[in-house]
Amino acid sequence: MNVHDSEKISGILSEAGYQPVDESKKADVVVLNTCNIRQKAAQKLYSDLGRLKIIKKQRPGLRIAVAGCIAQQEGRSIFKRFPYVDFIFGPNNIDSLENWIKNGSQFTVHGSRLTALNDNPDYHTKVLPLNRIGRVKAWVSIMYGCDNFCAYCVVPYTRGREKSRPVKDILAEVQDLAEKGYKEITLLGQNVNSYGKNLKEEMNFPDLLKVLHEIEGIDRIRFVTSHPKDFSEDLVRTVKDLPKVCKHIHLPLQAGSDRVLSLMNRRYTYIEYKEKIDKLRLEIPKISVTTDIITGFPGETEDDFEHTLNALREIEYDGIFAFNYSKRPGTRALELPGHLDEEVKSRRLSKVLELQELITYRKNRELEGIILEVLIEGVSQTDPEKLTGRTKTNKIVNFNGEKKETGLTVNIKILEAKQHSLFGERVN
Repeated sequence: MNVHDSEKISGILSEAGYQPVDESKKADVVVLNTCNIRQKAAQKLYSDLGRLKIIKKQRPGLRIAVAGCIAQQEGRSIFKRFPYVDFIFGPNNIDSLENWIKNGSQFTVHGSRLTALNDNPDYHTKVLPLNRIGRVKAWVSIMYGCDNFCAYCVVPYTRGREKSRPVKDILAEVQDLAEKGYKEITLLGQNVNSYGKNLKEEMNFPDLLKVLHEIEGIDRIRFVTSHPKDFSEDLVRTVKDLPKVCKHIHLPLQAGSDRVLSLMNRRYTYIEYKEKIDKLRLEIPKISVTTDIITGFPGETEDDFEHTLNALREIEYDGIFAFNYSKRPGTRALELPGHLDEEVKSRRLSKVLELQELITYRKNRELEGIILEVLIEGVSQTDPEKLTGRTKTNKIVNFNGEKKETGLTVNIKILEAKQHSLFGERVN
């Protein structure tokens, strides 16, 4: 979502006549778009601002803006710590960047410092310019905010409550993407299953998928993220029945212990979660499933942690995103007893990653010799002599080819499985 927000920020700057540069020391305006889910992101922001201080001393006309969730949460306190920052705006105030740019007085050496951190209740209805990354696949926001208030998460406080984008705006955006030659879209929301809230018309998420499926030119539809408590049988049937909807589900578990899930305020048990995965695989046997895992949540015992390892063994995900619990200001978890030291959290994270690597590699090995449909995304980042693309189950595949073939869908026979990707050759 932050990447998509950065596309909007870049689009607004481009419309104002600015061009991207490859080094901040060459820039007239620097916008740091931030995430506040983990402490590491905040540390990176402070490090970047420290480097920009030196540049601004050399070039006082440089304008610096801090955007995103850290900006929303820290507010004007950023000015106290970094007085050379000129503008702060939250994730629901990206449109305010237009006014800041147009107001020429803000681009003087002595321009006053501004904030845009208001609720902005109509932000979800606004259509902003975009500089999209790539020309094959695109992100499309369908809703903003979150109502779940998980104990570890700052999103409801930084991005606000759930609001659905109007159907007509989503359809117009996807239709425009199709006309421009994009082949794949990924629908974005903190909880896409909640789509339909605050809409005038009756429309839920499966209904939206069905409508988007009819748009000619778009070959693939993905979505992130689903909350397990709202993952419905209707959605399972819709994913099964619509050929364009990719057979890959990202469904965050976070922990395998019911006690920890309760402390996290996730509002489901492991058994309830597992039943949904079983139903999904029964209906769509070849579907791939990925998840998120948090290790070292406050109060997590060794027994709780073993439940998480057992969950990985039972479910056998295709891949996971796993992180240590990170203290975030303003969250309920900060007040919980039993915070663990970093050594314990890191040890548990290592065990999770080690176990999942074995599972992922074995599942990849099972694909050797099979022919898979791959959408070519471009040149491989790890080997410029090869092309890369993804299957509908979100497997990365590398193979020989020419850059001009980007955007084509081809059949690839998998010759070799690697830890996080596949290698193959084209077949007719």
